[in-house]
Amino acid sequence: MKTYDWIVVGGGITGATLAYELVKVGLSVLLLEQHATPDNATRYSYGGLAYWSGTTPLTRQLCQEAIARYNILSQELDADIQLRELDLLLTISADSNPEAAASVYAKCAVPPQLLSVQAACELEPLLNREVISGALTVKHGHIHPEKTAQAYIQAFLRAGGEMQISQVLQVIKGGVQTNTENYHSANVVICAGGFSRQLLKSVGVSIKVYFTHAEMLEIPPVDLRLNTLVMPANLQRFSLETASTQVDELWDDLGNELVSPILDVGAVQFLDGSLRLGQISRVLTNPHAQVNSEESEQWLRNSIVSVLPTLGNLPGTWHHCLVAFSNNRLPVISAMPELKGVHIFSGFSNPLVFVPPLAQRFANFVTGKEDEVITGFMQV
Repeated sequence: MKTYDWIVVGGGITGATLAYELVKVGLSVLLLEQHATPDNATRYSYGGLAYWSGTTPLTRQLCQEAIARYNILSQELDADIQLRELDLLLTISADSNPEAAASVYAKCAVPPQLLSVQAACELEPLLNREVISGALTVKHGHIHPEKTAQAYIQAFLRAGGEMQISQVLQVIKGGVQTNTENYHSANVVICAGGFSRQLLKSVGVSIKVYFTHAEMLEIPPVDLRLNTLVMPANLQRFSLETASTQVDELWDDLGNELVSPILDVGAVQFLDGSLRLGQISRVLTNPHAQVNSEESEQWLRNSIVSVLPTLGNLPGTWHHCLVAFSNNRLPVISAMPELKGVHIFSGFSNPLVFVPPLAQRFANFVTGKEDEVITGFMQV
């Protein structure tokens, strides 16, 4: 019976990156993912890299490490991750004060520049000028998130890692139980995004990782061209996350809807011409909760038409996934005192930026190298 040094649970960008970094330092690793075709937050991500958004010494440091990592990543993984630079356009609603909206970003490493309505529409001609009082803009990194996760997985496999398509049902002593068989390891790390909390709760471990049900539209390639990555300057999602984590115990009842759903109108176009439009965020404590897709799609389309009139009615498909988050905008990286050898690596609010440097640091840390950043997370 084979025993691995590490089992990584979850094959999204978090698990794929961490599995690769663990193999790279010489450990035997099994990556477990429940879906043969990805159906996770990475699959439906916008792919934005907010290098500019660090507001503390730690987040600014991680942003700089992420830039360095991405600059060599395509070569290292031997894959095109479609790394590029986009203009991010943060729209300010017509009933909001532009200067007040800009002040929210004053502490960022690179504060976005305030634009007039005219300048915003010149940068993004598809915008409806009637619904904005201005916009903010900043240079923004961008990748194809699914291609990047798959590039990490292929590099992981080439380096000697193993992967199985199996659903992890429970963490057990010395490994995990799946729907196909039990796998054994000295260490297990949970990178299961929105399912992380429930997976550990099933064995009596409570962690402060939460999730939203996120909904978006995927539009197949079109000739229409969106010049920028569009997002609202006032992201309601962050307020929703804060409000929903005030009482941790409420998350243990799977029937709760802790706050009202919100919709942040955003849009991005990938290099093949396809678009991702969204997104609705709902705080339903049951990860398997069902939502009315027809009503959601209509809400999405009506809202998108208001801001980007030519995009909202394009033919496309509604999708839904879970998006993990923590109660302080920082990831949860920790060993579980209640379960020897079990770790959590989840809850990233800015995963495409923070995961690559932190996965590299974590892999070095578990092989005995000192790392004050990982140690700091472990002590929280």
